Amino acid sequence: MNLRDGIQSHPSVLQRYRHLAQTGAIQADPAQEAVAAALDDLIERIAGRRLEAKSSALGWLFARKHPRREPIRGLYLHGGVGRGKTMLMDMFFELVPARRKRRVHFNDFMADVQDRIQRHRQARKDGSVKEDDPIPPVARALAEEAWVLCFDEFSVTDIADAMILSRLFSALFSQGVVLVATSNVEPDDLYRDGLNRQLFLPFVDLLKRHAEVLPLDARKDYRLDRLNRLPVYLSPSDAETDRRMDENWALVTGGEPAAAAEVVVKGRHVAVPLAAGKAARFAFHDLCEKPLGARDYLAIAARFDTIFVDHVPVMDDHRRNEARRFILLIDTLYDHKVRLVVSAAAAPGDLYRGRRGHEAFEFDRTSSRLMEMQSRDWLEAWTARHGGDAA
Repeated sequence: MNLRDGIQSHPSVLQRYRHLAQTGAIQADPAQEAVAAALDDLIERIAGRRLEAKSSALGWLFARKHPRREPIRGLYLHGGVGRGKTMLMDMFFELVPARRKRRVHFNDFMADVQDRIQRHRQARKDGSVKEDDPIPPVARALAEEAWVLCFDEFSVTDIADAMILSRLFSALFSQGVVLVATSNVEPDDLYRDGLNRQLFLPFVDLLKRHAEVLPLDARKDYRLDRLNRLPVYLSPSDAETDRRMDENWALVTGGEPAAAAEVVVKGRHVAVPLAAGKAARFAFHDLCEKPLGARDYLAIAARFDTIFVDHVPVMDDHRRNEARRFILLIDTLYDHKVRLVVSAAAAPGDLYRGRRGHEAFEFDRTSSRLMEMQSRDWLEAWTARHGGDAA
């Protein structure tokens, strides 16, 4: 069901949420109601700030420069998969009364930031700007574009991002930016075990000062139970397999609207044919017949925790390039503990029939990993990591 169907007359997140529960579109949950109420409170504070700005002859210039003006504290929502974070963010973003607002996946936002930093450095080399430090001008530009920033899937895996977050967000908050974020982890668990994590910790303190941290420990996600009972490696590739892949996709996404997306890798855009929340769906040719490499697969694994791959063919000596990419893809997804759902022309051990080169030897490892990734132990471990209960 589209969240907009039949709920235009409900002006608050909580009212919209209750309407969905009353019509049977969702099951009411006290934890979700509490978050909806907190989002409504934030909307009221943002609306009040806008009225204050309008009443001031200096408008937002006054709002930014006035030393005694209290900053608006945002929200950081964390909880496991399937807990309703995206649905509640949808409602908030539609209702928040700010013209300059932006909603973006956090990884895409940071890719944009890194691109802006690089452009500033090049401009400094060319002499077209004078500031040596790129962070202040980048933060000013971002704040001009949006003073309400909504992030989906807040996570930090890249050391380059981790090292600039504290300075970047100090500058953004000083510009009056309000942060609303969803994440699978608490702030204290961001960038856990990351390189030089001690340099990242000031950002965690900054985040907790400028955003209220709310857990969304809603009801058990029964979709995970059902998915764990279904085979995630389906063969041969035929109409029945396609139907079962569609059924698995519907279970994983919970009916959430899916659309094409992109992952930005060092300024390049890698197309994602279908994405919904933390799940993405590709055909084999999207991932292995295009010139993608390790960075691309790493970015996909960082962005999504469930990957569907349709129509994996049997490969031979004539498809060694595709086989090499498939080996690298599976290694990456395996190492990053990504759940994989595959339709293939044959069983894992029969997918590669080439005799030349080292691909045949390496594909033995790929076959073994494909077998492990469909095992009950693998799925139970994945479910435990993502906040659900295994079947």
